Formats: sequence, structure tokens, C-alpha cells
Amino acid sequence: MSAARPYGGPRALAGLFVWHLQKRAFRQIPCQFVHLWGAAHGRLAAFRCFNFLKRMYVTQHNKDLSQRAKPKSDSVAPPFHENQQLGQEKTVIYKIRPISPVHQPLSETSTRNELREMASAAEMEGSVSSVKAGSKEERQWKEMKLQLDDLPGILARLSKIKLTALVVSTASAGFAMAPVPFDLACFLLASLGTGLASCAANSINQFFEVPFDSNMNRTKNRPLVRGQISPLLAVCFAAACGVPGIALLMLGVNPLTGALGAFNIFLYTCCYTPMKRMSIANTWVGAVVGAIPPVMGWTAATGSLDAGAVLLGGILYSWQFPHFNALSWGLREDYSRGGYCMMSVTHPGLCRRVALRHCLALIGLSTVAPVLDITTWTFPIISLPINLYISYLGFRFYRDADRSSSRKLFFCSLWHLPLLLLVMFTCKKPFLEKEEKGNLLSGNHGRAVEIRLP
Repeated sequence: MSAARPYGGPRALAGLFVWHLQKRAFRQIPCQFVHLWGAAHGRLAAFRCFNFLKRMYVTQHNKDLSQRAKPKSDSVAPPFHENQQLGQEKTVIYKIRPISPVHQPLSETSTRNELREMASAAEMEGSVSSVKAGSKEERQWKEMKLQLDDLPGILARLSKIKLTALVVSTASAGFAMAPVPFDLACFLLASLGTGLASCAANSINQFFEVPFDSNMNRTKNRPLVRGQISPLLAVCFAAACGVPGIALLMLGVNPLTGALGAFNIFLYTCCYTPMKRMSIANTWVGAVVGAIPPVMGWTAATGSLDAGAVLLGGILYSWQFPHFNALSWGLREDYSRGGYCMMSVTHPGLCRRVALRHCLALIGLSTVAPVLDITTWTFPIISLPINLYISYLGFRFYRDADRSSSRKLFFCSLWHLPLLLLVMFTCKKPFLEKEEKGNLLSGNHGRAVEIRLP
């Protein structure tokens, strides 16, 4: 037992020492870990602070580099070298080369051609400058001087000579359709008086509508708008036409025709003209104005208002609606710019319906003519194709409502009325037949009276 103790005692002591060291090492591990983590964290904070200070230093001392682009480096070549190069180029450009005597004639011709081209260019520049100067002078305001040679054309445009010719032709048709013998002197007086009355009415109409006609492309070139004549001259011309025209109708024809002429001037100038800017009823009033001339022709021949005069007036009244409505459809922009209250502008649907209705009304009025003993029954048969054609175009205008259909209807109305009146005149009942029928009726009436007397 004594031999085992010295051997076991030192080993036991060594074991206890090792165990004590291990136990102490295990205890110090957490403290060492905390110490290492703190040291690493301190180093990381120091690294962050170092990076922050580095960025601050860079941004403060290098602001120009971060905000402005780097300027372009100058050329390395000295400036006097560039001057030398420019001088050499100038000497090369302005260097004069000698010309050989062989090509001398060619050079002369070339110089001549160059001179001609320069002269033509100078002429072109002069013409362009003169055109520009002329356009500037045209734009500038200047007083227009009236020349006697231009006066007839100006007065013809002032009186709307084409419209006046249409009025006289319809009045002549009314005179020709009257069931009386033809009187040439009365016919000429009635035509002249009607034409003078129409010239007076048209001149007064243009006098009142100068500020409105200036806004429309269709009427901006009228004499009063352009200042070709003064308003005083226009009024004097209207008076010089109106007063003799009405006096001629009153004294040379009959008072009834003169009264109709004066009423027509009043209706056109004082009713139709101001109503064009107030209500669409102006179209119906204007249709009445256009229907009076054939009635004047009838009354000039007969001296009375008969059923035939009313029928002719009705035909002219209905014809004007497809004629004017189709015309105004293509001028809607002008009428709205001028301030006119037209059906085509304010009531486009009504404009197309009214045109179609009166196209169909022409068929009915043509059928009434033989009933009133004005024409034979061949007139409604012969006039049926042209009335059906204008009715078809009126239906196309009502359905399509475009410029093409309106233009076709308008141009059809221009030849429809003269052709219809011509057919009506050719189908007119002879005056001798009416006179014999009237004598026969008066003779029968006399026999009846003789029978009753006993």
C-alpha cells in the first residue's frame, strides 16, 4: 500500500491542476468573447469614421470636379502656326492663274455669258422688288378715283344686272301668258318700268348691306364695299331708277301695275333686307318678292288680277325655295360670317324639307294650269319629266345634305324655270278659242233672256 501512494499522489495532484486550469479556461471564454467583440466593434466604428471623414474631405476639396465638366484641352499647336495656315489658304484662294492664248475666245464667250446671267439676275431682282413694292402699294389705303369709262359696269353691278334680267323675263312671261291680244308698246313700257324698279330695289339693298357684305367672300367685291362709288351716288342712282320706273308703270301701263311695283320695292328694301339678320322668315318674304313680277306682267296686259296671275305667282313662289335653299347651302359659312339668319345656317333640316316640298308643289301647280283654262292638258304631261327631275334632285338634296347635291339642284333650277315657262307658253290656249267660247256663252245667255221675256 505504501509503494502505491507515492506513485498515486503526484499523478493525482497533476490531474487536479490540469482540471483546475481547464475549469478556469472555460470560465474565461465568455469574457474573452465579449472583449474580442468589443475590440472588433471599436475597430469597425473607427473604420466607418475614417470612411466618413474621407468622403467629407473629398467632397469639400473636390467640388469643382463633381459639379463641372472637365474643360477641353487646348490645341498643342501654337497660334502663329494657325495664322500661317490661314495665310496660305488665302493665298491659294486668291491666286490668279495665267490663261493660255489658245482658250482666249472661250474665256470671252464665258465672260459674256456671265455678264448676261448677271444682267438677267439683276432684272429678276428688279422685277421682284417692283412686285413687292406694288403689293405694298396695293395694301396701302388710297382714294379710288371714278372714271367715266368704268361707270356703266359699276352701275350694272350695283343694280345686279343678272337678277334684274331674270325679273324682267318673268314679267314678260306673265305678259305673254295673259289671254289678251299682244300689245307691243304696253309690253315695252311694262318691261322697262319693271327693270327700273328692280334696279332701284337692288341698289338700295346694297346700300344698306355694305358692312355685312364686306364680311362675305361672295359680296366683298361689290362697288360700295370696295369704295368704287360713293353712297350718295348709289342713292341718287336708285332714286333715278325708282321714280321714273314707278311713274312709267303708273302712267304708261295702269295704276295696278305701278302699285305692285312700288309695293315690291318697299317689300324688298324695308322688309326682306332687315329680316335677313332677324329671322328665317326672310326666305318666305323674299319668295313673295320674286313672285310679284309675273303678276305685274299679267296685270299690265289685262289690267286685273285673275286666277292666271295667281297661278304664275305661285309657280315663281315655289320655284324660289329649291333655287335659293340650294344656293344658300353652299354659302353657309359666308352667311354666318356676315350675320345673316338663314335656314341653311340655323335650321338645316327645315331648309332641305322646304326645298323638297316646293319641288313637289311644282308638279301640282302645273296640273292646275289646264283646270283654270290657262293652258291645254298637254302642259302637265310635257312638264312632268322636268318637274320629276327637279323633285328627284330635291330628294337627293334632302337625303344627302352635301355640297354636291345642293350644287346639282341649284344648277338644275337655273334651266328649269325658263324651260317650264317656255313649255307653258307653247301650251297656252289660243285667244280666239276663248273669245269664241265667251261669245257663245253670252249668246246662250241672251237666248235664255229672250225666252224668259214672253
